[in-house]
Amino acid sequence: MNIKFRLTLLSFLQFFVWGAWLTTIATYCLSTKGWTFPQFGAIFSTLGIASIITPPIVGILVDKYINSEKLYGILHILYGIMMFFVPGINDPEQLYWIILIAMFFYMPTISLSYSLIYRVLSDNNSDVVTNFPKIRVWGTVGFIIAMWITNFTNFDYTQSDILSFNFIKLATPTPLQFYIASAGAIILGLYAFTLPSCPPENNKKDANGILEKLGLNAFVLFKNPKMASFFIFSMFLGAALQLTNMYADVFIDSFKNIAAYKDSFAVKYSTVIVSISQISETLFILAIPFFLKKYGIKKVMLMSMLAWVLRFGLFSVGYPTGFGLFALILSMIVYGMAFDFFNISGSLFVETSTDSKLRGSAQGLFMMMTNGIGAIIGSKASGFIIEKYFINTDGSTNWSGAWLTFSIYALVIAILFGIFFKHKHNPEAIGNVSH
Repeated sequence: MNIKFRLTLLSFLQFFVWGAWLTTIATYCLSTKGWTFPQFGAIFSTLGIASIITPPIVGILVDKYINSEKLYGILHILYGIMMFFVPGINDPEQLYWIILIAMFFYMPTISLSYSLIYRVLSDNNSDVVTNFPKIRVWGTVGFIIAMWITNFTNFDYTQSDILSFNFIKLATPTPLQFYIASAGAIILGLYAFTLPSCPPENNKKDANGILEKLGLNAFVLFKNPKMASFFIFSMFLGAALQLTNMYADVFIDSFKNIAAYKDSFAVKYSTVIVSISQISETLFILAIPFFLKKYGIKKVMLMSMLAWVLRFGLFSVGYPTGFGLFALILSMIVYGMAFDFFNISGSLFVETSTDSKLRGSAQGLFMMMTNGIGAIIGSKASGFIIEKYFINTDGSTNWSGAWLTFSIYALVIAILFGIFFKHKHNPEAIGNVSH
């Protein structure tokens, strides 16, 4: 079987098993379960906590001790087992711990899937910068399909007990999106064991110094001012990265409480509307090689940050009909640039700017700063800010004010990044990756 097809299938399933539940868990926790914003913020912060702890450890393991494809498979099987237990949890504190353990297994597989794909492409003499986006785009397709399955079949446990367009009925509504994620992850885990062998490249016996012996030498990158500022700004932008995954679906769903909007398509199929963001991703992912080679990482990251400003700003004026619907859809389109030009381009920048012996650890460090420390800051702070400043006297949420606040935050980060991140673009350096 063609190796690029096999890597494409890996990428598809990697994000399918995440997209099945990620964008609907806010509606599940806040609307279906009736929990508070701080309680949900704590649950969502598990993504960040796990991203701090496990990606660096996994990076060390694949750099020094274990084949990448084997560890990747084990992690997905364990993640699938944990997600199986989620629908039976009715206490927010218990769900916190179950999701936390699940994220310990899942979150490191994101950066691990990237480094695994990079490795296999390089071993097969394929250009990484040209081919990786074409493979990664199918991860977004997997995310979209999982979202559509969840929404069109009402598997999200929020709208009715009727599945599959009214011809199957359940006596009791069940959040099947978690079972979909569970089954998909176990299948992916087993599939991973069939991938080409990717043994460690950095022999622990050759290590010099305590940092290298412990596999922590990726942190030496902070000695480089350019890399240090890149990772720090990645952390601050990471605080904004998951906000729309946290709140976009529940924000649109909240309009069901307004008579004029409750029967609109956007409210009935809020997850489908949100999935336009991922459709946009597929286009911008394919544009990354051109933009990265032509403009360099600094300008591409600035484009991403300004796109986040627009993403949140358009949400602040959005509603389910007329101009408001246009603003929502435009925000979804902008998301493709906001996410890809930061997350995917950042990963490629790390891959092309670090030594082959610590790329697994470096990718783990990038993951830790963005989806780890940054995500914790974003999830905890946003839950507190919304609960304290944007809950109206009637108990509804002032989403317009919240989104505008997030937009201003992204603008401040963009300005500071433009001033303090120093990088001279060299088009010849992009794409020159050797293992």
